[in-house]
Amino acid sequence: MLNIFSLANGRLFQEEISSQEELSQFRPIWVDLESPTLEEKRWISQHFGVHIPEDAMDEDIEESARFYEEDNGELHIRSDFLIADIEEPRAVRVAFILNRHNDTHNSHGILFSIHDEDLPVFRLLRLRARRAPGLIEDAKDVLLELFSADAEYSADTLEGIYDELEKVSKMVLSGDVTDALAGEVLGAIARQEDLNGRIRRNMMDTRRALSFAMRLRMLNAEQFDDARQILRDIDSIDSHTAFLFDKINFLMDATVGFININQNKIIKIFSVASVALLPPTLIASVYGMNFQFMPELQWSFGYGYAVLLMVASAVVPMWYFRKRGWLK
Repeated sequence: MLNIFSLANGRLFQEEISSQEELSQFRPIWVDLESPTLEEKRWISQHFGVHIPEDAMDEDIEESARFYEEDNGELHIRSDFLIADIEEPRAVRVAFILNRHNDTHNSHGILFSIHDEDLPVFRLLRLRARRAPGLIEDAKDVLLELFSADAEYSADTLEGIYDELEKVSKMVLSGDVTDALAGEVLGAIARQEDLNGRIRRNMMDTRRALSFAMRLRMLNAEQFDDARQILRDIDSIDSHTAFLFDKINFLMDATVGFININQNKIIKIFSVASVALLPPTLIASVYGMNFQFMPELQWSFGYGYAVLLMVASAVVPMWYFRKRGWLK
């Protein structure tokens, strides 16, 4: 899918392109390619003179090679954007190409973005740019606003993690944590920990991309200040992720502690039973080893006395354990 975005009255307007001839009708500042076909890549190459690298979407590219500048002035940035899906949270690689010197089509340059699936951050920017006039003035503003929306999206996701962990905290701290509930809690904690880690990695990637843009001095004074503000937001998000890691570790330790308590209760039952049954076993052994024939009938009340003594020897330890509170 090939979409182009043009500025009109300070707002960003979107057009879906279905042929190369339609490209000549617009002066875009942003060209977005979602799962582009070879034909759509050819249209971009022929109309704008921009070559999309074959490894643009490769996941195994070296980290140090994700940010570079071509001899013709094109900037290439590969950055990951988060999709906080409940079932399958993931990061999607986006390749940016910033053509800063395309005087033929746009004096302020054009931003090209290539990705495999639609992203919440891109939808958020499109919505804002249509409703807020003056938000975007050139291609570099588009790139900065995408990174800003990415940071805000990560912050919103962190708020969701806070809410989920609050629910988990109520279950854990209720004091009645069964093994089944503990398994459910551990699963929920693991999911939130995974999402929190993805947010932290995503913010690290965004920080590197912004630092690269700032080092090249490609931003004007206002854009440079915006980039610094985004970096401050990322620092704030990092501190929250660190706090959430601590909270997750606490809940994990508390849940494992309740599991250990439940296991200790089971072991306690066997320990009490073994201690309580030890005296009757001893009495039965002594009694059974001191007669010649089975059954032993020479002592009229032998069996009765032995059974009575065995019961008494079992009841007395249980009474003592109960008095000490060891059976609770």
